[in-house]
This record gives sequence, structure tokens and C-alpha cells, in this order.
Amino acid sequence: MGMIDKDKELIADLKTEGKREMAFQSLVKSYQERLYWHIRKMVVSHDDADDLMQNVFIKVWKNIDNFREDSSLFTWLFRIATNESLSFLQQKKRRNLLSIDGTSEYLVESFESDAHFEGDELQKKLQLAVLKLPDKQRIVFNMKYYDEMKYEEMAEILNTSVGALKASYHHAVKKIEAHFEGEY
Repeated sequence: MGMIDKDKELIADLKTEGKREMAFQSLVKSYQERLYWHIRKMVVSHDDADDLMQNVFIKVWKNIDNFREDSSLFTWLFRIATNESLSFLQQKKRRNLLSIDGTSEYLVESFESDAHFEGDELQKKLQLAVLKLPDKQRIVFNMKYYDEMKYEEMAEILNTSVGALKASYHHAVKKIEAHFEGEY
């Protein structure tokens, strides 16, 4: 059974009274790791990512009946996770009266004090360069570079055009290269 068929069955079970809880556990098991890392790359802190992931699954539980299935389950989940993460970062900005660059500083600080990071110097340098990107570019770069997502998939999740995504990715790569050359 392909992923799509499995998801269709899962959605049907999630919308069925007696099967809902089992289906939900199965959904969490299937998707929690990918969603966690998607969120974590956006918000950096493990605790924040953990909280946000709970919120995502609560939203899914509450809204499954409104899921119209005009996109895949994967797309829907990633859209919720992306929106939750962006809202969280917006609130952080407002609460701490951070400038636009302030988010980057906050994320860089979180990253530098992160005991869970297990990369070498080069990976660390790449992460720091990525964290300095504007939110949108950072998300696009992460999805393409780390999650190896197709532009079409990303366009559905982020509700934007493939052309706009390619441009964002291109800008992100240019800035990261500049960072490595010490200009950014």
C-alpha cells in the first residue's frame, strides 16, 4: 500500500468515531519525527519545538473533520506546522520587541546554547548562516536542502508559486555563500 493510500485510510479512520484514537496514534507515530525536525529547524530550541509539535497535533485532532483532502495529509500537516512556527516567531518578535534581525539573534543564541547539537564545525557554520536568513528564505532553504522536498510540494505547503520559491532559495544560497566568504 502506497503512502497516499495509507494516508487516505488514516484520514477516513480519523473521521470515524470508533477508530479515531487508534488512527491518531498512528498519525503521530508516522509523522512526528519529520514534523519535529521541520519545526525545530525553524525555532531552534528543542523545548519550543516540542511545545509547538503538541499544538500542531492538537490542531489536527480538532480540525480533522474540516480537512477537505484537496491536498495530501503530509502537505496539510506541514502547512499547520509551518504556520504555527511562524506565528510563534512573530509573537517572540512582538513580546521581545525584536527588530526583524532580532529574531536571527534570538535563534543564534538558542543555537549556540544548544547542548543537543551534534555537528562538526562546518555544519555549525552552515546552521549559523541559515539562522541569519529572513524567516521565509530560511524555511525554503531548510525544506529544499535538508528535507529534500520538491518545489511543487513546497509550493502547496507554503501556498506560493514555484517561481517565488526558486527565487527565495537562490537568494538564500547567495547569502549563505557570502556568509562563508565572510561578507554577510
